[in-house]
Amino acid sequence: MWLLLAFLSAALLGFYDAFKKKSLRDNAVLPVLFLNTVFSSLIFLPFILVSAFTPALNGTMFEVPVAGWEVHKFVIVKSFIVLSSWIFGYFGMKHLPLTIVGPINATRPVMVLVGAMLIFGERLNLYQWIGVMLAILSFFMLSRSGKKEGIDFKHNKWIYFIVLAAITGAISGLYDKYLMKQFNPMVVQSWYNVYQVFIMCPIILLLWYPKRKESTPFRWDWTIILISVFLSAADFAYFYALSYEDSMISIVSMVRRGSVVVSFLFGALFFREKNLKSKAVDLILVLIGMFFLYLGSK
Repeated sequence: MWLLLAFLSAALLGFYDAFKKKSLRDNAVLPVLFLNTVFSSLIFLPFILVSAFTPALNGTMFEVPVAGWEVHKFVIVKSFIVLSSWIFGYFGMKHLPLTIVGPINATRPVMVLVGAMLIFGERLNLYQWIGVMLAILSFFMLSRSGKKEGIDFKHNKWIYFIVLAAITGAISGLYDKYLMKQFNPMVVQSWYNVYQVFIMCPIILLLWYPKRKESTPFRWDWTIILISVFLSAADFAYFYALSYEDSMISIVSMVRRGSVVVSFLFGALFFREKNLKSKAVDLILVLIGMFFLYLGSK
């Protein structure tokens, strides 16, 4: 069941990436991110309130049990990690083609495996090493595809932003497995969204608002709401997948990166991005690498 939830999460993430790209096109990044946190919080706020004041959700998967500081302090750390990843990712995605961002993000399972080796003392088997090597190879091939569009991986700061987003995202994935072993999934997902709103408020007021006339202006786009809807649904499936006792973060992380297929198709069909043939080869290498990670984790 947890594997099916991981595949569902991957499909929803692909749509999330596409709507995020659409929302960020010629738009101010920080207000879009802030509104994403607001709408995501509004999705979960009713569950928090109903669970706190009525027994209507008792015993269901939508119940948000009341938790004390011993739980919330871990959720606040989660909020900072995720928001860091999003800030890097949003800025990178605004300035780079979706067909480049997707495959770079798809290398995240490799980082999760390396993290598991360093933190939890896990060791890679032959299949997993093949998956890691293929992912690294695809990254270098992708840099060659990027050069055809004038994107130099070594000197383009937005590439570094996407890489940092992937690294912090991998850290978040490892932390999620730790959290799901101890806490209710709805407590983590609902409250980390709420805390992100409070974290974003000073960022908006101090970093964006005073200089808003000197940078890209903000414009409303209805896809901003869709970002929150699809992200919330994807994370809901993801957290419940991790809550299963026999779930494996390495496999869940790998499957979730399958979202690159959906986002790649959006980049090709709707955003009319270039050099699709060479990028498709890079994408296939990533997917083969993910398959070997799956074989090695069975």
